[in-house]
Amino acid sequence: MSFTFQTVMPIVLLVASNVFMTVAWYGHLKFPHAAMWVAVMVSWGIALFEYWLAVPANRIGYGTYSAAELKTIQEVISLTVFVGFAVFVLGEKLTWNHAVGFVLIFAGAFFIFRGPLR
Repeated sequence: MSFTFQTVMPIVLLVASNVFMTVAWYGHLKFPHAAMWVAVMVSWGIALFEYWLAVPANRIGYGTYSAAELKTIQEVISLTVFVGFAVFVLGEKLTWNHAVGFVLIFAGAFFIFRGPLR
């Protein structure tokens, strides 16, 4: 696969959208004393911007990638972004259980892109 607008831009946009969505879903955990309605509204506002990245990513990428491949790319990016956020922002520690789980998810991604088994 060559590096074209249709192959690269969906990945770039999905990385950016997942950074915003991770902040929207988990950023409020750094502010446990904030009112719930504030956390929801701020998260919703961040998620709205995330949609402005995710929808074009899927529109641009569909055809070059199948829907299953786009979803797989998004999930792998999402896990990668989440791990960085959990470790560096939330201060959580990763365990071997996490590593094994992520390896199994990446193995699933491999089979999605591998094509039909023969």
